[in-house]
Amino acid sequence: MKKILIVVCILFLSLLAACNEPSEEEKKTKDKNTTDREIKIEDAMGTQTLKSTPKNIVVLEWSYAEDLLALGVQPIGVADLDGYNKWVNVDKKLTKSVKDVGTRQEPNLEAISRLKPDLIIAVKYRHEDILDSLKDIAPVVTFAPYSEEATKNQYKNMKEEFKKVATIVDKTEKANLAITDLEEFIEDQKNRIKDAGLEGSKYIATQAFSAQNTPTLRLFTNNSIVSQIMSDLSLENAYESDKVEPYGYSEVTVEALQNFQKENLQFLYIVQNDDNIFENQLKGNPVWENLSFVKNGNTHQLPGDTWTFGGILSAHVLTEQLVDALVEE
Repeated sequence: MKKILIVVCILFLSLLAACNEPSEEEKKTKDKNTTDREIKIEDAMGTQTLKSTPKNIVVLEWSYAEDLLALGVQPIGVADLDGYNKWVNVDKKLTKSVKDVGTRQEPNLEAISRLKPDLIIAVKYRHEDILDSLKDIAPVVTFAPYSEEATKNQYKNMKEEFKKVATIVDKTEKANLAITDLEEFIEDQKNRIKDAGLEGSKYIATQAFSAQNTPTLRLFTNNSIVSQIMSDLSLENAYESDKVEPYGYSEVTVEALQNFQKENLQFLYIVQNDDNIFENQLKGNPVWENLSFVKNGNTHQLPGDTWTFGGILSAHVLTEQLVDALVEE
């Protein structure tokens, strides 16, 4: 009797599984929808039409490789892979299968072709002259992160480009969740700023280095990702440029800092350990030492590998690094 019951149960479960199994026609329809999904994307060169969701993507600019990772997609090739691994310090990592395809400025067309991509992501300011050659290999989507329109608000543009990448790989919902996660994280970090009594404070943020033995400072302007995040954290940029800086910063010398003698001004800086101009050339320099924020101890160092030009994942890391520098002294 028990054997009969077991046989009956097995038959019933098999029948149930068969009922839930999609038919061959349903499978074909699903595969066809994935394969034949037509995508129209407005990029820097006009309207691009892709005949299907790309699976094998080569990326020639780091931020879009990062975007793919945020969406759970591994590219098959990335330009300047060593540089990416050095500067783009995000939790989601490229796998060892990802191939290097030359430099970002001069991609290796042969290396790209060997990978047989079904999409190449390029940027206009680097790759416009080789777009025809790239298109001979695979369809190309070209972004323009430093166009006149994009540079008005680089943070906003970064999110818009992320959404376009998500549309291409059919991950729109995941992109929306990633953006919401970033916004909620910034709001949490804003509370840390408030608890530290820094809400509404003015600041200057810089990346500093030596250029021909001269201490040089890149002061981030209001259109930069750094400044936009700081604004969301309830902090105010004390530096204003008289023009829109395409890369989100102005290059100045230390003398320019004398225009910012605010007692409560916070000075955030990024330097490399082997080129710390504040510990080397400017140490003991009265122009630097007599600045009010230096005398008041309101200088805050960020890690040397802080990446200020990245995508959605880097913006998350950057937010935490900025707040940590300000409140964890």
